[in-house]
Amino acid sequence: MQIRYLSDYSIPRPSLDQGNEEQKKKVKDILEDVRRNGDRAVKKYTAMFDQAELDAFLVTDGEVDKAVSEVDEETWNVLHEAAANITAFHERQIQQSWMTTQENGTILGQKVTPLDAVGIYVPGGTAAYPSSVLMNAIPAKVAGVKRVVMVTPPGPDGLVPGGVLAAARLAGVREIYKIGGAQAVAALAYGTETIERVDKITGPGNLYVALAKREVFGVVDIDMIAGPSDITVLADHTAVAREVAADLLSQAEHGELSQANLVTTSKELAEAVSNEVGFQLEDLPRKEMASTAINEHSAIYVAESLDEAVEAVNRIAPEHLEIQMEDAMEVVGKIRHAGAIFVGRYSSEPIGDYFAGPNHTLPTSGTARFSSPLSVEDFVKKSSIIAYSQAAFIENADKVARFARLEGLEAHARAVESRFSNKKYD
Repeated sequence: MQIRYLSDYSIPRPSLDQGNEEQKKKVKDILEDVRRNGDRAVKKYTAMFDQAELDAFLVTDGEVDKAVSEVDEETWNVLHEAAANITAFHERQIQQSWMTTQENGTILGQKVTPLDAVGIYVPGGTAAYPSSVLMNAIPAKVAGVKRVVMVTPPGPDGLVPGGVLAAARLAGVREIYKIGGAQAVAALAYGTETIERVDKITGPGNLYVALAKREVFGVVDIDMIAGPSDITVLADHTAVAREVAADLLSQAEHGELSQANLVTTSKELAEAVSNEVGFQLEDLPRKEMASTAINEHSAIYVAESLDEAVEAVNRIAPEHLEIQMEDAMEVVGKIRHAGAIFVGRYSSEPIGDYFAGPNHTLPTSGTARFSSPLSVEDFVKKSSIIAYSQAAFIENADKVARFARLEGLEAHARAVESRFSNKKYD
């Protein structure tokens, strides 16, 4: 890995691939085709992109039963425990409706209502992601969403990986379709003869999925536009080079565009991690993909002080931030921008990906500056409640009418004044 000095180099923030004009047009064409032609268009694109000729999209109960039966007991127990951890964490995020009564009898409040229907996208392709099923479906279920629909691309054999279906069973997802890509996003957003439309789409995907989600936003809600995965490790001389390198590679293996940075106050650690990354890459199964990510999008940055290192981290606004320092917990308060913060030597990033409980669907590409991890709040909506008493109305009506006329909205003023029977207008 390249070693750079922050005093000489401005650290780049991960960038979100917006796609080129040809890719955007292709996505728009797919969306419009599915909107107009429904199942027929979805089948066409599933055959074209996934090499799967399907008579039906819906995953049957028998397919799920078979997948569950083929999962060994130890793996099933791990999935079950992970699901319990994720559920317990997200149950603490539940918000209650509330109302308050003022002295004049006015009632103000907020009503929290689960969304009616949510679609979760689970990626396929180079890997299977049971963890994405749990991280998207469980918060929706905890929020009280009645209909959770899962879409995921099939293999050429027309089947969905068994681990993904087993996770869906654990998460309580009963409506699963073997479709992926922009065509799946279109089916969820617009509906087809087979698939009833949803109100929100969550979950990561490739560039075409991201572009499709961006395009249908407004027809449905979306969680975020997910970019390539990234990690930053903030470390001092107490960190172990072998462990830091392994954590960097855990994200580099996601894809060629992934970014894995080390920001450190120790030149010795920087050199040791650089050597260790090269060594560990040699026998990594996804070596080619991880090597591209490391060589083209990642670096080690040496800072002259902790303050300079923290400033660099906040500029990056990483999806995943590991703090491997002597007083790691004390540094947490200095971090303003990060999707998830992993504190200490034993909080390796994969702990959060699979098991600890907090959501692993995180803001990427520097968007942790203004956005948050997926949560129960993403699956509810809020309505304000206003119940003015007569006394409060009489006390404030003239003020409201004056405010309305300040904006030039006479009908607004008259709507308030109409409650006074003796009010006349020329």
